Amino acid sequence: MISEKAKRITPSPTLAIDSKYKEMKANGEDAVGFGCGEPDFDTPLYIKEAAIAAMLAGKTKYTPAAGTMELRKAVAEKLLRENGISYEPTQIVVSNGAKHSLMNAFLAILNAGDEVLIPSPYWVSYPEMVKLADGVPVAVKTSEENDFKATVADFEKALTSKTKAIVLNSPSNPTGMVYTEDEIREIADFAVKNDLYVISDEVYEHLIYEGKHISIASLGDEIKERTITINGVSKTYAMTGWRIGFAAANGKIAKAMASIQSHGASNPNSIAQAAAVAALSGGLSEVEKMRQEFEKRRDFFVDAINATDGVSCRKPHGAFYIMMKLDGILGKSYNGEKIENADDFARLLLESEKVAVVPGTGFDAPNYVRWSYAVDMENIEKGVERLRNFLKSLK
Repeated sequence: MISEKAKRITPSPTLAIDSKYKEMKANGEDAVGFGCGEPDFDTPLYIKEAAIAAMLAGKTKYTPAAGTMELRKAVAEKLLRENGISYEPTQIVVSNGAKHSLMNAFLAILNAGDEVLIPSPYWVSYPEMVKLADGVPVAVKTSEENDFKATVADFEKALTSKTKAIVLNSPSNPTGMVYTEDEIREIADFAVKNDLYVISDEVYEHLIYEGKHISIASLGDEIKERTITINGVSKTYAMTGWRIGFAAANGKIAKAMASIQSHGASNPNSIAQAAAVAALSGGLSEVEKMRQEFEKRRDFFVDAINATDGVSCRKPHGAFYIMMKLDGILGKSYNGEKIENADDFARLLLESEKVAVVPGTGFDAPNYVRWSYAVDMENIEKGVERLRNFLKSLK
């Protein structure tokens, strides 16, 4: 028998589209994928060399559940150096990716029925994680006109006596928006005033093209006490497969998260932890090269979409995603089949032009699709050409 909790979980549309795309590629079809969110760059060589050295040195055993002290110190130093937040290594919990860190955080703070405010469009896993932790996800609708950013007024409308926490994701997946310092200060004041936790997902912090990244926990002791800062090495250092994320929180929450992890997953991979130490200590020169290339791709892609009849998009300020609006084509038909929403659009685009995009349904944005520009320029140009071919065939 399947548990009621498991039945309530919605499969990830991101991975579903990517799986179908990869199946087409495996069958020799000329498919182009803009679905799964990972840098298309290779992990820098110095990080790989650190992993090899760790293996040769015999660092292949269990580590402490919360991560090696060497890595926890490196994370604490990174947070102070880059984000202006001071944490003791004992307040750091290293996990199997930032997603695992988020799951630990929700399990550590939520009781049954606690509500979590999540700005929408949101990353598909936030609501599901909240539900797995017996909480209640509450979508806080945002507008494209405000760059998909939630305001304090938006949060106030959704606030109830059961509200326990806010999710803040800047830069954002899927919208690429970046909150300004003033906007984050207002949210921090709101959280302190209402005694709410803030789960701050900052995994795209170094992929910003306009503005700057602000860690909400850096804005004062009161908000720091209520914040769980989530980050990792996946997006910054092109280390998605290494599965190292980390969280920083007050001592009680960090201890609870480490205890949960000790029973659920033991410890993160020992070799990947050694590689992460090298990543965090090796500077950001390789990251900057990657960021500059993403910016070039973004500029081309945004201009191309906005020059295409029937679709449009805002220019994202961070991450590597574009949310394309479909309002101009909804209701039209392809080969007699009507396009009612993003799911129809994404399926038909993949079947007809072999272009994989992610429907916005799972992001609570049914009139949008998400394109990832963690794809080389040749394929971006090919994707734009095929998109235009598809749109021309609509009736």
